[in-house]
Amino acid sequence: MIQISNLTLAYGDKLVLDRFSLTLPDTGVTVLSGPSGCGKTTLMRCIAGLERPQNGTVSGIAPSETAFLFQEDRLFPWRTVEQHLTDVLPKSRRGEADRWLALAGLEAEKTALPAALSGGMKRRLALVRALALGGKLYLLDEPFTGVDGDRIKALMAALKELGAPVVLSSHEGLVRSLADQVINLDGPPLRRLPGP
Repeated sequence: MIQISNLTLAYGDKLVLDRFSLTLPDTGVTVLSGPSGCGKTTLMRCIAGLERPQNGTVSGIAPSETAFLFQEDRLFPWRTVEQHLTDVLPKSRRGEADRWLALAGLEAEKTALPAALSGGMKRRLALVRALALGGKLYLLDEPFTGVDGDRIKALMAALKELGAPVVLSSHEGLVRSLADQVINLDGPPLRRLPGP
């Protein structure tokens, strides 16, 4: 289990996390659902070690064991679609690039540069790059922005087969319906809402 205990984090006068605690399951896909700006991204950044809270702890996972997908695609303009994958795959796993390209529906774009891709294609590439990186925990911030429903279904099925817990933020009803667990949140400061 990944245990988040009494996290407190403020940006200046804005209190985003106030003694926030949560236990995350160590299997399946968990969706963090809540309005923009409530603190979901800050929480995930704390779990990944990208933000240092003023108080509190995260146990059960080390930052080096996480794979993180940012809200921004963060693609390199000078690298092809395929190179974005081979850049993160160790030499022994470079052959997996085609499998990840197929999952993203980008086989025909493997030699293209990001400038030639649509917004949804860029998002899918950023997502499968994070998945190819691997980890004991996947933290995915709004992974399906601009992605169509059929592709979301295929990608959610793939997330469930990773063999590691996935925590993602999303507002989309389809994503919530396909998740193993949904945690409803509000804020700031971030708080868990009652209910399923």
